[in-house]
Amino acid sequence: MPVQPYLFFDGCCEEAIDFYKSALGAEVQMLMRYGDHPEPHPPQMTAPKDKIMHARLQIAGTTVLASDGHCSGSPVFQGFGMSITTHDEGDARRKFAALSDGGTVRMPLDKTFFSPAFGMVADKFGVLWMVMVGE
Repeated sequence: MPVQPYLFFDGCCEEAIDFYKSALGAEVQMLMRYGDHPEPHPPQMTAPKDKIMHARLQIAGTTVLASDGHCSGSPVFQGFGMSITTHDEGDARRKFAALSDGGTVRMPLDKTFFSPAFGMVADKFGVLWMVMVGE
């Protein structure tokens, strides 16, 4: 059984999905809003009905799950990063540049001892991405 990352965007999930569609070619495989819940909202479900309760994205062959969560403000992503490996340097540079838009470059994309191109960027939502060229 696979382990899948589940990202909680605290109210900006739809914006994040649109960003990843543009930056990484993400494909939305499933999306359910809080308003789609088949029964009345339980008291602990405080998110607005138009927010995303659960989404499943396909990014570079990997399933990534996402939600608005409790919509409590700005998301906090700490203690982990997402890694994306490309087959060529041009693709790595395109993806790195797209993820950098509005984000913070932590390590510029450059040649390393283990890859012809490796870099780290926190995107505009705060998710850390490591982009590299692999074999």
